[in-house]
Amino acid sequence: MPSPDSPVEWRDDGLPGSRLYGDVYFSSEDGLAESRAVFLAGCGLPDAWAGRRQFTVGELGFGTGLNIAALLTLWNQTRPAGAHLSIFSVEAHPMAAADAARALARWPEIKPAADALIAGWPGSAHGFHHLDLPAFAASLDLAVMDATQALTAWTAKADAWFLDGFAPAANPAMWSPPLMALVAARSAPGARAATFTVAGSVRRGLADAGFTVAKQPGFGRKRERTEAILPGQAADPPRPTLAIPKVAILGAGIAGAALARSLRAKGLDPTLFDPAGPAAGASGNAAALMTPRLDAGDGPPARLFAQAFRHAVAAYDTVPGAILARGARHLASPPSKGGEKDAARFDRIAGSPLHDPGALTAEPDAIAIHDGLVLDPAAVVPAWAGPVDRRRVVALEPAQPDWRLVGEAGETLAIADLVVLCAGPANTAFADLPLRPVRGQATVAAGAAIPRAVSFGGYAIPTRDGVLFGATHQRDRTDTQALPEDDAANLALIAARLPDLAADLGAHPLTGRAALRAAAPDHLPLAGPVPDQPGLFVLSGFGGRGFCVAPLLADHLAATLLGYPSPLPADLADAVDPARFRKRALRRTSPSPTR
Repeated sequence: MPSPDSPVEWRDDGLPGSRLYGDVYFSSEDGLAESRAVFLAGCGLPDAWAGRRQFTVGELGFGTGLNIAALLTLWNQTRPAGAHLSIFSVEAHPMAAADAARALARWPEIKPAADALIAGWPGSAHGFHHLDLPAFAASLDLAVMDATQALTAWTAKADAWFLDGFAPAANPAMWSPPLMALVAARSAPGARAATFTVAGSVRRGLADAGFTVAKQPGFGRKRERTEAILPGQAADPPRPTLAIPKVAILGAGIAGAALARSLRAKGLDPTLFDPAGPAAGASGNAAALMTPRLDAGDGPPARLFAQAFRHAVAAYDTVPGAILARGARHLASPPSKGGEKDAARFDRIAGSPLHDPGALTAEPDAIAIHDGLVLDPAAVVPAWAGPVDRRRVVALEPAQPDWRLVGEAGETLAIADLVVLCAGPANTAFADLPLRPVRGQATVAAGAAIPRAVSFGGYAIPTRDGVLFGATHQRDRTDTQALPEDDAANLALIAARLPDLAADLGAHPLTGRAALRAAAPDHLPLAGPVPDQPGLFVLSGFGGRGFCVAPLLADHLAATLLGYPSPLPADLADAVDPARFRKRALRRTSPSPTR
């Protein structure tokens, strides 16, 4: 029995139809043949990507994923060597993975691509969903939202457009002139758009937006379809996309490791430098709690951490041995300290469209985060980092257009086109960045056990052989020797909320570990180019949320380095831009415009 919330209704002929729009998802004659004729051939594929290192396809109407599975299959068969395909699609009402799998199962010739899509099928949470498809040298960003909102948030340029919304009579908003203007604004010179409809309003909307529009023979019972071309000469984006850049990463914690993973998925072979080796700093505790920041509302921080959390859960699910435990509870404050306000806030967060239904549950005294993960950093970070060069980089010297990495004896350790700072507080030795150190000491009670991760300002989580708890939060301190008084402070922190647990932990041998995190003034990460330093980038400022935000922001930065479309909406990219503090200062000091 289908869910009453499902947008899909299965017809008597076994094909999926839309409950919301009363239309079919694809032709009853042969949906795959229709996709190939209308969209692939209609956009001149595969000839349009011949000789290209990067090609971007946009789509309105993701539906069953059929067009994208057909596209990936063709791309895999014909793509230029070393090339990458970026796909951006929009779907306001995503169907369940099981429905998509049922719909796509009728075409075994696209099974590898369909299986890859189903394996990473997004939920219904509002926002951008990113899926890496390394087996196809491709990536998919799916915007679960209204099409106008999606194209406003996406600022890349597509080389081809599949316009596959439900029929204009059933869903006129998907074909409105303002939306066609946005399609044109998000198109590269020479871009082609294709659709099954020849409705006059659609053709006029495309023509008014600047496309040259023509009717072509249709598929099946449809006599005609539409092809449109934007004037201009299609060309590869400028360097560094044309050449495969040499990338050096300073720091092999979760930031550097996640970036290395993302770059390798895109065909690069970055070099990581860290004299202490992988996961030696703040990423090296016996366990790590991976949960979203619990922001109410739908402002940039709430949307950033919700998207990052979804993305991180999928990423860690692929790493053998990474997940020590699943599920976490974040406790409300005691009634005397605002517990009622926390309860109301938890209700809003659990019901937010930024999260999949049921992903978070408000309880009387807590919010349950069902996909909250306890991770083993020793399983994650080395697996993603790969080989680490343990020579110490003491200086970076610009040698335009390259960078020279200088060792302790003044020797050249490497020459790189691009350098990314992922070394936490140590990043400030190489660039003027708004980062401050935060010392944190966590404590392990060897042999103790806890049934489920819990947080409340402090936290307690299971490790492979004990319980990790704490932690201290000491701004502007840079000492990393473990201190007995900090272990005592951590135990007192637990005792204040969970006295029975504290008594049990205190009965076991305690071992402390101190490390430094980097934090920015606004408590948001830095992910992007370092101002006024061409070729120098930073991925840092995670505070205590590194394992949550690193996978998504690494994908964002990798896309930035290569000139690919980012998985972040435009305003979230701005929210993590390292230049944001300078921009804010300029706005504050700029004179107000005169009337």
